[in-house]
Amino acid sequence: MTHQLGISTMSLGRAWLHDMEPKLDQAAKYGYTGVEIFYEDLLYHSKNYPGGETPENQIRAAEDIYSMCKARNISIINIQPFMHYEGLIDRQKHAERIEDLKLWFKLAHALHTDMIAIPASFLSESETTGDMSVIVADLQEAADLGAAQNPPLRFAYEALCWSTHCYTWEQSWEIVSAVDRPNFGLCLDTFNIAGRIYADPTQPSGKRPTADADLAAAIAAKLVRPDKLFFVQVVDAERQSSPLVKGHPFYDPEQNPRMSWSRNCRLFYGEQDRGGYLPVREILKAILHDLGYSGWLSFELFNRSMADPSLETPAEHARRGAESWEKMVADLELNGHVADSAVSVSSSAARA
Repeated sequence: MTHQLGISTMSLGRAWLHDMEPKLDQAAKYGYTGVEIFYEDLLYHSKNYPGGETPENQIRAAEDIYSMCKARNISIINIQPFMHYEGLIDRQKHAERIEDLKLWFKLAHALHTDMIAIPASFLSESETTGDMSVIVADLQEAADLGAAQNPPLRFAYEALCWSTHCYTWEQSWEIVSAVDRPNFGLCLDTFNIAGRIYADPTQPSGKRPTADADLAAAIAAKLVRPDKLFFVQVVDAERQSSPLVKGHPFYDPEQNPRMSWSRNCRLFYGEQDRGGYLPVREILKAILHDLGYSGWLSFELFNRSMADPSLETPAEHARRGAESWEKMVADLELNGHVADSAVSVSSSAARA
């Protein structure tokens, strides 16, 4: 499998403002060959049916979304995010999440995808344990249940830069290695890698004091087995003009500053003109060339612009992502099928 261009569905506009079909239209128009199905999008689509977001209607929505994607020659990379699962202190809540996961198995099958993405939990320390034996056992349970499905399902685990106990890619790799199941692998996200070891939005410079040294050490550590890297998410982020602390428009006392920054300020690759400053190219070089990863490269944008009610929002985001893809292909010398797989922005616009 060569590198293929994907995008998360919510990155084309939030579900309460933008329906799935026009977002998929724009994804197809601009050459995306895969999408990550954001659960919020699926839930909102299920509200179109009598009875609202019941489990049965969610499955019906998943079937409908698959049909829409198939009609546009778009593959479904995964359904995500299955949140706040591992390490729950309240084991009754763990049992409830297992029941939720069983519904997700049905959703994944209805979507014709074999992968569910699990981000590391960012619940408070009073709700989730840092005991690695519990975390690993919980994830093994999910992996074993997924492997028993017909067809079997895979899981991609991702460290978020604000997660409670697993917030670096090295920690996520240690957990994936400890889970030790063939259907349990890793998602690497350029934002979440750089957002912890390189960036600090609470600092005037936007960087950690040891940012450059830590980045160099991280990209030199070729620890991950390529076969355990299930997919890669690519985004940059906007450097703030002032530290993201009390008084900043994105500051939320109930939220980790990195999470507030992530939700409001992610950018597509190569958007330095919009304030992008993370070392995404260097991280991608390590993943694509040094590790030798090939597979899905998915743009997972979160930004305040996703909540713009303009009907042009899906088209604008799809266009920006397509421009970023062209830059990425050139910068990282991706060629052959990759260069041909995305429709150029100019040719897409000509068909509009």
